[in-house]
Amino acid sequence: MQLLHARESTMSLFRPMLRSFGITDQQWRVIRVLASCETIGAFELSQQSMILPPSLTRILKNLEKEGFVSRSTDLADQRKLLLSVTPKGRRKYDQVVPESEKIYRSLEAKIGKVELNDFLNQLVALNTKLMD
Repeated sequence: MQLLHARESTMSLFRPMLRSFGITDQQWRVIRVLASCETIGAFELSQQSMILPPSLTRILKNLEKEGFVSRSTDLADQRKLLLSVTPKGRRKYDQVVPESEKIYRSLEAKIGKVELNDFLNQLVALNTKLMD
């Protein structure tokens, strides 16, 4: 319950900012992942964004409709869907990142840089151990 409470407390800082850019936190997670790579398969995107495939399908439809995401088919495997961020999606990413960074800096100021880094490292260790 404490992990869920911490997530909600943290996201309450980000959601208003994301709404001001016309996107949800799940859409932002997808755009962030896509902005970090040239193309990615739908399964990999689901894993990296931590969004279940049925929800991801709906989110991708909306992002594609908005012109932030493009789909293509893998030439080596026609069954595999490849996704990438469009120039419009990249511009959205570039708009949101500075505001997102401001929130991260405010978290550092409230918690302390060392403490925040320690906490993030502990979360990475927890996730690694739980995935083994």
